[in-house]
Amino acid sequence: MHYNYKYRLDPSEALTETLLHHVDTCRQLYNHVLYKLNETDEIPARYKVTLPDLKTWWDDLNDIHSKVLQMVVKRVYDNLSTLKAQKENGRVVGMLKWKPPREYRSLTYNQSGFKLKNTSGRPVLWLSKIGEIPINPHRDIPENATIKQVTVKQEPTGEWFATFGIDVDEDTLEKPENPERVVGIDVGILKYAHDTDGTAVESPDFSDEREQLERAQRSLSRKEHGSNNWEKQRKTVARRHADLKRKRRDFLHKLSAYYAREYDLVAVEDLDVKGLVELPGNSRNRARASWGTFLRMLEYKCEREGTHFVAVDPRGTTKECASCGTETDKPLWVREHSCPSCGFEADRDANAAWNILSRSLEDVGVGYSESTSPEIEDFWCANESRSDSLTPVETALPADTPVSAKRVVETGSPTLKERTASAVSE
Repeated sequence: MHYNYKYRLDPSEALTETLLHHVDTCRQLYNHVLYKLNETDEIPARYKVTLPDLKTWWDDLNDIHSKVLQMVVKRVYDNLSTLKAQKENGRVVGMLKWKPPREYRSLTYNQSGFKLKNTSGRPVLWLSKIGEIPINPHRDIPENATIKQVTVKQEPTGEWFATFGIDVDEDTLEKPENPERVVGIDVGILKYAHDTDGTAVESPDFSDEREQLERAQRSLSRKEHGSNNWEKQRKTVARRHADLKRKRRDFLHKLSAYYAREYDLVAVEDLDVKGLVELPGNSRNRARASWGTFLRMLEYKCEREGTHFVAVDPRGTTKECASCGTETDKPLWVREHSCPSCGFEADRDANAAWNILSRSLEDVGVGYSESTSPEIEDFWCANESRSDSLTPVETALPADTPVSAKRVVETGSPTLKERTASAVSE
């Protein structure tokens, strides 16, 4: 399996200047290759722009490792291929533009030219033609991992990071044929996640962080562009952005890891997140929710943990009654589901979560163990027979005590585990 491990670098002033020189040279090479390719109507074969010929008159290229230069050329071709594919799909696309310094911040070593070392008791990252850069390894790379490439990047805050692309040789965990612990998850805005165990996770409150960011942006707008004060304030704005991004991703990582580890099957909606964000009204909150990022995290973590990950068709999960299947239109402001046919009443998101779980089990076609928890067993029987005698209102756990997102961010969600443990034991 392929993973990315990101670490903070701590280069000296001399190493920082060297890194910036290498990055800027790569940027100029990118622009030069793009200029040469734009002279032709069609994309030529890869690496038709030969680097040895360029090195005969471009002395700065001799200071850069050959693999780094090759990855720059590959980057141009990959970008052109992406535009061509979008054009073939009927999308209106423009042309690639030259990269200004602020938009080209990284360089990539592929296969060779890098090494993790330990110098005088301190871990360092050795890069060919650059030197040894102190690194802060906050977590160990697995012993059975092979480092394929390293990307060194300077963030807008001025910090340097190294991202290691590694391949881990590990036995793929077999997914259980008869999953005992199953869960359906409905994502939203007010309640970020509502599952069939009755757990409701509140959306994280980043209002203080956003207020600080907006205040810093207003201050930046009053500075003279390009002045020392402007540059100082620009870094402040970048730090606010980075802080908000880290907190949001920390919440998503912990929540997705919890579901992947605690269950044998996780069911979610196959959302068209891009289409949802483009809808009029409340699009800003939809974008902030980062549903697409959460689902991607959940998918690869389920694969790693040997958990079934099922994405079902989201159409009608909110309208359909989890008890009898009758569809009822509900405006967004209606937060309770009340079926006019069978009288089943539940939280709107809880009803959707049960429908998601039911569809996933039908799609996967997995069996059920007799040791499955009574709540899940009763629900499955109710949905299989569509009987009025047994409805999820009798078995589903109430969601009147939502889990605070702050608990998830700060402590890795012990509350979620307590709720699940109590649900299974009752």
